[in-house]
Parts: sequence; structure tokens; C-alpha cells
Amino acid sequence: MPKFSTAVFALALGLTTLTAHADDAQCSTVKLADPGWSDIASTNAVARLLLERLGYQVKIDSLAVPIIYGGLKDGKVDAFLGNWMPAQQGFHDKFVANGDVQQLSRNLEGTEFTLAVPDYVWNAGVKDFADLQKQADRFDKKLYGIGSGAPANLSLKEIIDKNEFNLGQWKLVESSEQAMLAQVDRAVKKNQFITFLGWTPHPMNVKLKMHYLSGGEQWFGSKGEVYTLTRKGYPQACPNAAKLLSNLKFTLGMENSIMAEVVDKKISFDEAAKAWVKANPQVVEGWLAGVTTLAGGSALDL
Repeated sequence: MPKFSTAVFALALGLTTLTAHADDAQCSTVKLADPGWSDIASTNAVARLLLERLGYQVKIDSLAVPIIYGGLKDGKVDAFLGNWMPAQQGFHDKFVANGDVQQLSRNLEGTEFTLAVPDYVWNAGVKDFADLQKQADRFDKKLYGIGSGAPANLSLKEIIDKNEFNLGQWKLVESSEQAMLAQVDRAVKKNQFITFLGWTPHPMNVKLKMHYLSGGEQWFGSKGEVYTLTRKGYPQACPNAAKLLSNLKFTLGMENSIMAEVVDKKISFDEAAKAWVKANPQVVEGWLAGVTTLAGGSALDL
């Protein structure tokens, strides 16, 4: 990956006091995980860019959410930047609450994650979970979800299994994020009824004329937050890398901007993240506060 220019990186650091201790060699590779979501691809790209410039190697594995939590528990994953709450409450209760996995920091707030519909479906009167069954045939009794095992899918399965909102005869269609959105695009082009898992930040909120349904707060919450998790003991074992990861705080606008660049310009997440970081050195200054290079030197020496 190309280096930042000296001027840009110096400006990004400013006069930040670097106080963290150098990490041991065992911390030289940081293992992250990506469940195949565009927002986590964006934040992982930012983390990788900064970590590599500080001398670390970064390994990002594409894993299903349940496997990520198991990997954190078993020490095979160092950090996960995608603990969406309350959508992942069940995983939080199973892994974080009992101390098997550590919650490091909140990296994003103000998120939404629930069933959504195109604007023409909304305008036809489907504005709440309770409205779906009223027009069941037009939806072909299908709820379109994301990858198998995702917490949001588990919530939809629970709604179906318990016949909440009279959706007991409906079917959950599980697929990747990309496949789900491709299905939505096909339906929109034909003006067909469809309901699908939507969330923000994500380019879908710009690309699609869509609305989020009310009524699912018990399962999805209203406004949510995203947390960075680590394997147990990671902040103590690798304090410098953990300090950087804990400093990474994002905004909806920032993530939407990076994802939109990827979609609109057909570039990689790494390229979009690099461009955003270069254009926002004042934000990088905060991210690097109290952080050194892997060897313990000043990042200004890069």
C-alpha cells in the first residue's frame, strides 16, 4: 500500500503526544473479521490503512457473524468493528456479557437496522410490520434477509416462528448482502412489492427510495450503536494496536461517503478509505492520539 505523503501524515498527527508503549512482536499481525457488509468493509479499510502505516500487518478474514464471535472467544480473531446493537444482543449476551469477548469502544451511533420497503410500497400503506400480512400475496409472503446466521435473520426467524404480526406462514430468504440488494433492484424495476433488511450507514439509503418499517423495535431497537470488540486480554497484550482501535470513532456521513465512492467510482474500499483519510487529516489526528508505531517510534518518522 502506498505511503501517505510526509506532509499529509505530519498534518494528521499534529502535535499529538504519543504515550502508548510499543507492542511485542506477537502483536505485529492484527487479525480482523468482515461479515461481508459494506459498512464493515469501510471501517476495516480505515483500520488497515492506519495499522499498516504504523508497521503492523493486517489480516482480514471473511466470516459469518457466529463464526466471528467464536473466533474472538478462541483467540483466532483479534478485533471486530461490527458489533451492531441491539441487533446482536443475543451474541452480546452469550459472549460479551460473560467476559469471553471484550467490548473495547463504541465506534458509531445513530444507526438503523430493520425491515424496509421501497417508497411505492410505503405509499401503498405498508409502514409497519403489522401492515405486511394485509398485503401478503403481493409480497409472495417473503422476507429478504442477509447471510445465514446473521443476528437480524435470527430475529426475523423468531418473528415467523412465533407468528408475530401474523407472519407465521411467511418465508425468510437468506442470501448475501449483494444478492439481497440485487433482488431488491429487480423488484423495484418491475414495481413489485418487496420487504428486505435495510440499515444505515449504507449506500442503499442514497441509491434507493426506501423507508424503514415501524413495529419491529422489540427485535431491532430504534436507533442503534456499533461497538468494537476484541478477544479477551487483547488490550492488555497489545496496548498500542488496541489504543488505535479504541480511538476509531466513525460517523454515518463518513461511512456513507466511503461506501458511495466505492459504488460510484468502482474503486476498492482501500482506495476509498485512503482518499477519505487524506482529505480529513484533522480526524486522523484524533485517531492517532496516544498511538506510536509498532516499534514505539513517532509516527512522524514514517
